[in-house]
Amino acid sequence: MSIRVVKSVTNGTRNMSYTDYSGLSKKGPERSLLAPLNKKSGRNSYGRITVRHRGGGNRKKYRIIDFKRDKFDMKAEVVSIEYDPNRSAHIALLQYEDGEKRYILAPEGIKVGDVVEAGPSADIKPGNALPLVNIPTGTMVHNVELYPGRGGQLARAAGNAAQLMAKEGGYVLLRLPSSELRKVSELCMATVGTVGNGDHENVKIGKAGRTRHLGIRPTVRGSVMNPNDHPHGGGEGKSPIGRPGPVTPWGKPALGYKTRAKKNRSDKLIVKRRNDR
Repeated sequence: MSIRVVKSVTNGTRNMSYTDYSGLSKKGPERSLLAPLNKKSGRNSYGRITVRHRGGGNRKKYRIIDFKRDKFDMKAEVVSIEYDPNRSAHIALLQYEDGEKRYILAPEGIKVGDVVEAGPSADIKPGNALPLVNIPTGTMVHNVELYPGRGGQLARAAGNAAQLMAKEGGYVLLRLPSSELRKVSELCMATVGTVGNGDHENVKIGKAGRTRHLGIRPTVRGSVMNPNDHPHGGGEGKSPIGRPGPVTPWGKPALGYKTRAKKNRSDKLIVKRRNDR
């Protein structure tokens, strides 16, 4: 997909761009694979805001995606490539030989009419899903499982892919998009290829209203608040934060503070962290 730049007729459209949707299917989504998606506006089950700056946005329905790819040894034809409002990647509608339809993440280079397959004996081509043990070293994969049978959890965003580096002792070594090196069970499933719509990261929103359509509300800097509203607030004119480092409105360290559990059980599977030099 390419990037289309909007003609500048107002301040809001200056430098605005969007993904070229001309290659996508013109028909609507498959109704049998839609599910209702109620808005939470960043609130938990008690109605309290736990994630700030959420709310509003356009109405949308959830597309049920097949992250497990557990329909083995049955070919499926790509019926359409569609837009998904719930993720950065496009999705592909598959129709299997028995008539069942499923959505998958659309890999780079896949097109309508292509045939894909899942299973240990599938060919190494984009869109096919295999256990990691059956994929050659050096192959780029996406939608990778962390635990066998749970469904893909790694490398699912637009333009992302993990590289299979080595195989040893029942594990494979993956280089993730974050440059982290991590061991994953060789029985986990992965899809060959790179996730499509790689130009998504180059889209310029252009105006504030377009962000509101995505369900993102305005963010106010703490330094312009009053001291009773934020630790950074107060002072005459522009003032420093007056602390060793920036903090959240509740005084917790922010911007660089590591929140990962200190004794995570999967630590032993991480060979090299993403921020290691």
